[in-house]
Amino acid sequence: QVQLVESGGGLVQAGGSLRLSCAASGGTFTRYGMGWFRQAPGKEREFVATISWNGGSIYYVDSVKGRFTISRDNAKNTVYLRMNNLKPEDTAVYYCAAPKDFYSRPQNQNQWIYWGQGTQVTVSS
Repeated sequence: QVQLVESGGGLVQAGGSLRLSCAASGGTFTRYGMGWFRQAPGKEREFVATISWNGGSIYYVDSVKGRFTISRDNAKNTVYLRMNNLKPEDTAVYYCAAPKDFYSRPQNQNQWIYWGQGTQVTVSS
């Protein structure tokens, strides 16, 4: 069983930056691909970025490419999301997640079964 705890959210002005952290415990973190997702009010949850177990493969949703950077430190059991040039449309609750199977990063969100509690990011215009 993997436990995930996010931190680092907050209120920032447009153009500002935040770094989210997700600390993992209770499982073999180094075997899991990890992901960041977000859900804005009234919208469906969406992928933001995923990173493979060894950091060698990364995916970003088009809307954050060039602005967000996902990374991981396997020695610290932590995955990060650095967010630069934030926009009001980035306002959402951000979640980190781990999938059901080791070494995977499934496209089907239902296969991501370990979730943190979420951290609110609010970007003012």
